[in-house]
Amino acid sequence: MKKISLSDLQQVAPDDATSAPRPDAEVTAEKLASAARAMQSGANVPAISRVVLEGLVRFAEFLLITAVGFAVHFVYLAHSEGYGSQYLIVMPLIGALSVLAIQSSELYKISAFRKFPADGLQIAGAVTIVYGSALVFIFFLKLDAVYSRVFMLAWYLGSLAILTGERALLALIVDRLISSGRLARRTILVGGGGAADILLNQLAAQPLADLQILGIFDDRTDARSPAVVAGFPKLGTVDDLIAFSRRTRIDLIIFTLPITAEARILQMLRKLWVLPIDIRLAAHMNKLHFRPHSYSYIGSVPLIDIFDKPIAGWDVVLKYAFDKIVGSLCLVLLAPVMALVALAVKLDSKGPVLFRQKRYGFNNEIVEVFKFRSMRTDLLDFGATKLVTKDDPRVTRVGRFIRKTSLDELPQLFNVVFKGNLSLVGPRPHALHAKAAERQYDEVVDGYFARHRVSPGITGWAQIHGWRGETDTPEKIQGRVECDLYYIENWSIVLDIYILLATPWALFKNRNVY
Repeated sequence: MKKISLSDLQQVAPDDATSAPRPDAEVTAEKLASAARAMQSGANVPAISRVVLEGLVRFAEFLLITAVGFAVHFVYLAHSEGYGSQYLIVMPLIGALSVLAIQSSELYKISAFRKFPADGLQIAGAVTIVYGSALVFIFFLKLDAVYSRVFMLAWYLGSLAILTGERALLALIVDRLISSGRLARRTILVGGGGAADILLNQLAAQPLADLQILGIFDDRTDARSPAVVAGFPKLGTVDDLIAFSRRTRIDLIIFTLPITAEARILQMLRKLWVLPIDIRLAAHMNKLHFRPHSYSYIGSVPLIDIFDKPIAGWDVVLKYAFDKIVGSLCLVLLAPVMALVALAVKLDSKGPVLFRQKRYGFNNEIVEVFKFRSMRTDLLDFGATKLVTKDDPRVTRVGRFIRKTSLDELPQLFNVVFKGNLSLVGPRPHALHAKAAERQYDEVVDGYFARHRVSPGITGWAQIHGWRGETDTPEKIQGRVECDLYYIENWSIVLDIYILLATPWALFKNRNVY
């Protein structure tokens, strides 16, 4: 089964039962079931990426093995032989090969971290193979005079000791992270009844599964969907799940429906695809069987991947570092320009230099962005209820220039560098009541809120393709959203760099900004 595409969802006929609710029309926290409200009020700590943690452990063990080699060399050889290049080469090489050997035994998974000391012999075996192979290599190439066998033996024993201590400590840390919710995958099941009961019992049989099941959401209200399944409560409908996910962290949604219920799955996905959450289909009810690599697994329980959270794992770290480093450089380099703009705004009209406006951010969170004030103080439109048009009397003389050149957006670098609620590149954050042809954006574009699956940005793919400025027709906001969704589905750090470099040229070409 291939992953469901966005076009598949757009072909599902919209109606009142299947359209994703607008934020101001979503079920409020007070209207959610009491069990859902209680779940929301619990600990909602930020998650730690499993992929990042596993990568950090690999790097840490490489450093530990290499460091033990340098320590043994310093104690045993440095005073007599100095630091020969042969040792400087072999120490990081053995460290890297040891990590690869441990990796080949699948011991860099969260479940393996928790199984220590049960997996201790496998780790020792992997390291022994590497050091043993090195000794055989030294023997057959007659390098006894080049590499000390005592050094190699001491380094091997020291590596085993340091890895044993490190893995014991790691097991305690991972268990604590899971119990605190930082590493546990907060999971929701969609679809109740017998299928959910079977899946929940299968998941409960996985002793090292790092799941935290929050509950079940199901649109059915008859006997096929009881209030409690395998001890887990039904928290509401799929519409309720939209509201629930806006207020509490959810990492994974699992559909318990059979693959034959394609129409029903698509109707539900049409509501849920706007969320920045991994979505999977449980394979336990399907009679069709695929090759093992077609599935992802929780322990031994197979799942079919439908949607992945965009920009996850190491990509989050890379984008965060890119934003902070490049954003800080831009802030320093553009500080003189920002100072001149601030002075011009102040001299041109009375009022504050900066304008703060609430906009939609990641996962529909409300964020406050900074801009240079471009309107008269007595005519400020904080909700963007009226589009700015050509020769708009609300816009000041300086305001027309800084809006045309997007210099009014430069203070948003403060959001990127200091507040972290904006990225340099991403879908532009829209004002709460922004409209196209007198209709709010989400009423014009189906799936509009899917653009909020990533953090908004100062510039984006839509902006360099001419979709900036006035949105007086449905086609303009439709084009902007299509570009935003393309960016989300095709993100890479190279794409971010390209957009940044293309932005200055795009500013001069666009004539629809007033």
